[in-house]
Amino acid sequence: MMNSRIIEIVVGMFVAIGLGAFFFLAMYVSSSSAGSSSGYTVSARFENIGSLKTRSPVTMSGVLVGRVDTVSYDMERYEAVVTMTIQEDFNAIPTDTTASVYTAGLLGEQYVALEPGGEEEYLKEGDEISLTQSALVLEKVIGQVLFSKAEEGAEDNTDADEGF
Repeated sequence: MMNSRIIEIVVGMFVAIGLGAFFFLAMYVSSSSAGSSSGYTVSARFENIGSLKTRSPVTMSGVLVGRVDTVSYDMERYEAVVTMTIQEDFNAIPTDTTASVYTAGLLGEQYVALEPGGEEEYLKEGDEISLTQSALVLEKVIGQVLFSKAEEGAEDNTDADEGF
């Protein structure tokens, strides 16, 4: 009887320690992601951003340089407007930089990749990146391939009919 009571107490302590560890881990992760908002804000307009979301990474040469702050829609120009915060350490990004929406892996999350240009002036708070490349929509590409194959097949049949 006494052994089962001791086992219950020990198991309860392990559960309490485990819950405490999860709590501290959650607090650590939330505070580390919240503290990375210092830097300067730039925006870019895209025809299609795919499934790009707030807090998505912004990279240069594969290095994380910032995060997506907001994703909105401009009703006058019919474009998606992506606002990004670039970390203050990366303050020498040329103004003719190109912003592209890419996918990490085949079905991974989408992110913004910046490719620096050659200008001597640098992006600053409130600037807009004018050179953009929209997300590649897999369904659209597959549809175009299927359509072109169907056209090739129709042309082959037309050529065969003319020979008779």
